[in-house]
Amino acid sequence: MREPFRYESNIPRIIFGFGAISNAAEELRQLGCSRALVLSTPHQDNDARSLAKALGSLAVGVFSRAAMHTPVDVTTEALSLFKEIGADCVLSLGGGSTIGLGKAIAYRNDTPQLVIATTYAGSEVTPILGQTENGVKTTVRGSSILPETVIYDPELTIDLPVKMSVTSGLNAMAHAVEGLYAQDRNPIASMMAMEGIAALQRALPAIVESPRDRTARADALYGSWLCGVVLGAVGMALHHKLCHTLGGSFDLPHAETHAILLPHTIAYTEQAVPELLAPVAQLFGASGAGTGLYDFALRIGAPMRLRDLGVTGEDLDKVAALSVRNPYWNPRPLEVGAIRALLQNAWEGVRPG
Repeated sequence: MREPFRYESNIPRIIFGFGAISNAAEELRQLGCSRALVLSTPHQDNDARSLAKALGSLAVGVFSRAAMHTPVDVTTEALSLFKEIGADCVLSLGGGSTIGLGKAIAYRNDTPQLVIATTYAGSEVTPILGQTENGVKTTVRGSSILPETVIYDPELTIDLPVKMSVTSGLNAMAHAVEGLYAQDRNPIASMMAMEGIAALQRALPAIVESPRDRTARADALYGSWLCGVVLGAVGMALHHKLCHTLGGSFDLPHAETHAILLPHTIAYTEQAVPELLAPVAQLFGASGAGTGLYDFALRIGAPMRLRDLGVTGEDLDKVAALSVRNPYWNPRPLEVGAIRALLQNAWEGVRPG
């Protein structure tokens, strides 16, 4: 007998396809906007300024100081510029850091958001904002956080470095894998989760082999979109709690942290719900989802050890203790000793089990 479930959909308007960035001006007008503040990281400053120039009078400024984990002080600075130039919306060009800044602004002033995604973060289709202040990362949900429109143009990801493609793709995959055992899971979200995971499982090895493979780039962006939709539809569990704790406490690179922890957090939880993760194990041709994800990550050259990100052995005790404070729901209870062992394996890069 099928279990009862609830499903709510809050997916932004999606424009997907090669050359889709050419729709940016039209989409701003459709939102009723004419004075966009274009956001980016310092790395993408030139791209942001080129986009602003192409938009002409529709763009009134560029703020290119978006940073990992959405520091509140950076948001405050961007908000000041937003008011100063009389902007009426934000256009976020980039990955998770830039998208996070756009969300943080909208969370505070409810401005419309147009996102042009250039990585596989997936956060552009969620009503979730993670922001950092005084070394602590907190997460909030809200209707104003969800962007109104997202443009996916695979052409913009053709030159995304392979290393970043791999870690960003595994980050997206983590959203979907956790969605399979979320407390509020449902068959619609689970179907999207497996479709997204499968698309990334096909695409990432192909990108490693041939970085400019257009089919693989489109598959990866499609998969990341689906994984992001899952993250926005159901709750997060232990994996995201540990990533947020490590990221906020030690300012670790977001995607790399997800990539390293994923096999270990899944192996931890899999002990409680092996039946829910069996489709993942089967997809990767492994006896377990955790080991399958580990072998896949190793094969595509993903980072495998927390120690390589500068985490020390002493840091692991702090993270284990923090993980059980205000914990996210998880199918397997959070036990400090077991989580400390999980972190040790991730620190050393040891295969789960």
